[in-house]
Amino acid sequence: MNSKKSLHEALKKYQAILNEIDDGVGETDLKGHLTYINDAGCRIWGYRRKELIGSSYRTYVDEKEAELLRREYSKVYRSGTPTRFVHEVIRKDGQRILVEDSVSPIRAEDGTITGFRSVQRDVTAQEKAQREINEHRARLEAIFEGVQDAIILVDPARRAIEANPSMESICGIGIREIRGMILSEAPGPCNKGCREILKQSIDMKKNILGHRIECGHHQRDHQIVSVNSSLILGDQGHTAGAVLVIRDITMLNDLQRELRERNQFQNLIGRSKRMQQIYTLLEDLTNLETTVLVTGESGTGKELVARALHYCGQRAFKPFVTVNCTALAENLLESELFGHVRGAFTGAIKDKQGRFEAADGGTILLDEIGDISPLIQLKLLRVLQEKILERVGESTPRKVDVRVIACTNKDLKEKVRVGEFREDLYYRLMVVEVALPPLRERLEDIPLLVDHFLGDFNHRFKKVVEGISQEVLTQLMLYPWPGNVRELEHAIEHAFILCRGHLITLAHLPAAIRDYNSKKTGNSPPPLRPRDP
Repeated sequence: MNSKKSLHEALKKYQAILNEIDDGVGETDLKGHLTYINDAGCRIWGYRRKELIGSSYRTYVDEKEAELLRREYSKVYRSGTPTRFVHEVIRKDGQRILVEDSVSPIRAEDGTITGFRSVQRDVTAQEKAQREINEHRARLEAIFEGVQDAIILVDPARRAIEANPSMESICGIGIREIRGMILSEAPGPCNKGCREILKQSIDMKKNILGHRIECGHHQRDHQIVSVNSSLILGDQGHTAGAVLVIRDITMLNDLQRELRERNQFQNLIGRSKRMQQIYTLLEDLTNLETTVLVTGESGTGKELVARALHYCGQRAFKPFVTVNCTALAENLLESELFGHVRGAFTGAIKDKQGRFEAADGGTILLDEIGDISPLIQLKLLRVLQEKILERVGESTPRKVDVRVIACTNKDLKEKVRVGEFREDLYYRLMVVEVALPPLRERLEDIPLLVDHFLGDFNHRFKKVVEGISQEVLTQLMLYPWPGNVRELEHAIEHAFILCRGHLITLAHLPAAIRDYNSKKTGNSPPPLRPRDP
């Protein structure tokens, strides 16, 4: 009697535990009739327990699902091993839900299977969410596959995860060839400029958008692309990877060059014919490694040309180093350019890296190259020819990868003729010359330059100067500008300091410009359209 009571109490306790769990638990005989169901199972199907006990599984499924259940339960019976599957259930109220069913066999003491035990879980919400995710993924994959731009996904270490088919047509390499590789180390028939943009984007933790580069593609000459690198951020704001988007704009770039009249190239300002020719030349030189000599009078913007060449090219995210060759004595300039080792000369208390090494991978600008001594000329020639240098006091050659741009306001050809400049160095520098015209030879650019300076100084001085008077413009067009664009900039800055209103007048100009009288006569220049404040 006590054993029966104990068994009954244990059974009640077992049932109480089963009724506490959220999953439905049920048992059926071999014919599929329900012999047990817990409270959660009743909630899932929407029936009361007395309605379910003894009922067949066909009560709460349609014919298609009934066949699925028969097949899965038969599999358990034949194999004797549990299985799990998802099927649809029709509740008493007619609502259709999805249930994950885990079925295992019930065995008698002799091991024969006498029925089935199943654990059910309502997975309607999860399955719906998964279907939506799958549909969304399918849409994204369709877009990913159909976009003509090359799209490359990378992880935080810049390893390629995925790419679309356009990558092969634009970049000449497929995702299978680079998947799992750090992108900068992966093979490819190009100069890998876009990979440097990706590296800088991840290292600096910022998006880089619309950067133009020439690919140097072996099979696609002069291909120009626009590159965007956008970070993928994780839940905590950390960088989870990046997306590199590469658009072929070669045809667009060619059309723009043919059709447009540009007012600006980087920080160079002007729309005159001479400036348009210079813009086109700079575009051609952007991604070439050749040495460039920039010539022109003082104040014409030679350094701006050098910066434009650097920041428009594939070295844009590498160092840009400038050296004023007239500012230092010969021994100091040699050390500044090439570096020195400790003890090389008095005061050399430790090793020092030179400007060429500091510019490794990038660009070095040698300003006023015409004034360097014969010794520096000789050493510079070796660096240009062999791409190696030696620090002062050291005989070990060091390899450097530097693009050299030189500037001068001197007539180097004349200096060669009189023996002040090495002829071999002259021709090594004169591979390509960018000759900047003086401002007096492009007077039509003065209104545009003034407009540009007005915007800069309004921002700097927190003023609202709307423009200049017609008399001021006339005087600016008549003045010969010996100091070129730099002198014009300083003149406008001078006027800004004196101007208390919204219009610059003659009284605000420097005296040398205001009082200049020209014997030349001609038509009055066109009025300057004031810049919006």
